[in-house]
Amino acid sequence: MAKKTRTPTPPRRPVQAPKVRTGSKRGASGSGTDRQRLLLYGLAASGFLALAAVILALTVLGGDGESGVAEKMTAAGCTFTTYPALPNKSDHSDVPSLQTKPNWNSFPPTSGPHFGETAVFGAFEEPVPLVRTLHNMEHGAVVIHYGRNVPTETVAQLQSFYDEDPAGLILAPLPRLGDRIALTAWFFDQARGAEADYYGEGKLAQCARFDEGAFTEFLDAFRFKGRERLTEEQLQPGSP
Repeated sequence: MAKKTRTPTPPRRPVQAPKVRTGSKRGASGSGTDRQRLLLYGLAASGFLALAAVILALTVLGGDGESGVAEKMTAAGCTFTTYPALPNKSDHSDVPSLQTKPNWNSFPPTSGPHFGETAVFGAFEEPVPLVRTLHNMEHGAVVIHYGRNVPTETVAQLQSFYDEDPAGLILAPLPRLGDRIALTAWFFDQARGAEADYYGEGKLAQCARFDEGAFTEFLDAFRFKGRERLTEEQLQPGSP
């Protein structure tokens, strides 16, 4: 794959360092009075370990949490759509300039041809070329756009949501959306990576208002899971 040249443009808003989310670990212990009971405990523990391995594999490789996202989005009055991802040329010759208008299958785009340079990760006050932010999505970004008629109070909520955990996230206006908010991601199921015609899945949610629970569900399901995914450390604010 050709080396990608990226020219960063610093975001216009200062951002906070991302918060680190931590979880608790739970364990179980037991004792028996004879070897039979110990054997039963051992078998049970093995079963739990096997189940945990399956769950981990589904989460890391194949599970995209789509059902949970769809449920949350529907409850919030949003729409949620999955699109088959479109192919693109690895040398980006199909998008030679920022003025190129690819034939995408969703708006905002969720996969397909994109410019060779990414956008800088951050929150912007002016529109950012979609052919650039789509490249960020290929690396695992989630992009949140809002239309020209979205209330100022809602934009402030989106900014606060961004500031809370900005890694792998881009926030920018997109006037054409009108009064809608759009969340987009280019998800790639690594368990299907060997399939010749599989390029991932485009994820698009559109909402008339901000809903923290639904937006968080979207990020948890699809962020850092792009087709050419980079690490969270590589997708920090200010990074190209």
